[in-house]
Amino acid sequence: MIAPGGTLGILGGGQLGRMLALAAAPLGYRCHVFSPEPGGPAAQVAAAETVAPYDDEAALDAFGRAVDVITVEFENVPAAALERLGQRLPVRPGPRSLRVAQNRIVEKDFVRALGLETTPYAAVEDEAGAAAADAEIGRPALLKTQTLGYDGKGQVLLDGDDDLIGAWQGTLGGRPAILEAFAPIEREVSVVAARTPDGTVASFDAVENRHVGGILDVTLAPAAIPPALAAAAREGAAQVARALDHVGVLCVELFVTRDGRLLVNEIAPRVHNSGHWTIEGCETSQFAQHVRAVCGLPLGSTARRASAVMKNLIGADVERWPALAADPAAHLHLYGKAETRAGRKMGHVTWLGPLDAPPPPVPDWPPAPR
Repeated sequence: MIAPGGTLGILGGGQLGRMLALAAAPLGYRCHVFSPEPGGPAAQVAAAETVAPYDDEAALDAFGRAVDVITVEFENVPAAALERLGQRLPVRPGPRSLRVAQNRIVEKDFVRALGLETTPYAAVEDEAGAAAADAEIGRPALLKTQTLGYDGKGQVLLDGDDDLIGAWQGTLGGRPAILEAFAPIEREVSVVAARTPDGTVASFDAVENRHVGGILDVTLAPAAIPPALAAAAREGAAQVARALDHVGVLCVELFVTRDGRLLVNEIAPRVHNSGHWTIEGCETSQFAQHVRAVCGLPLGSTARRASAVMKNLIGADVERWPALAADPAAHLHLYGKAETRAGRKMGHVTWLGPLDAPPPPVPDWPPAPR
């Protein structure tokens, strides 16, 4: 256990790190952020900041001497950095969780080995492999990079007579890829779960996620799925956490098919955008739960206080903040990013509804200022 008064080291300086630091403070912890970019959202609310590349061994060693436990706010931190830091102090989650989540082929192989379902898939690493994958998977299909893709980046939808090899070599630059069958889905859901060093697991209710342009737009809590399916989704997330020996929060994203099956899509070994509603909507937020888990404290209650809808503020959406700040029912979170860009997550807003009612609709979207 890391007692209150200790320092939590966070690898990564984005908005997830920011919300982790804000959640750590009421529990009595300081946060020290390590990021290649100075002055990011997390550093703005942290006690200390180290600015260095993730492969700077001297900086990593100094960082390790300054903190008591280390966590990550995104999964693409090099596992080698965690392994080096882990020689000195606890790193939670460990390198294995990141290694599995960083590669889509490894991730899907891992999930299937647990007995959980995924869409059919095949590796695309050369022209012969592309032709074999095309014959096996068919159309429609999604071609994705095996690593580093997120928010719709690094992927191409293929249909009809679309040229797989041309898309792989052109759009994806010939990088190692995966071809996934396009599942006939009814909705997309996710479960955020936490696991402690002693193996205790607690999960939040399954939620529904709706995307626009590959980026999460709205999360509805709870998901409108049968109770048995929601329970299976929560148990699947717990199974993933146990198999990884994961410590901290993780999120499992799933498809609900039209015939009522669950297919695992991705694992995010960290706090997750689809869990932001828990800040106001649950007894314990995903961020406080992560701090509790990685510091070895007992987990908090995951009980919902309300139904909820969370909407991301993407790009110019953030310019609507005056109207949102004037809405007494809106819980507005701005991430402190200096530059607004198309597709960039600038903040989010959550509205709550009655506990036993469906999630409230997103109110009429306030007009952008003239």
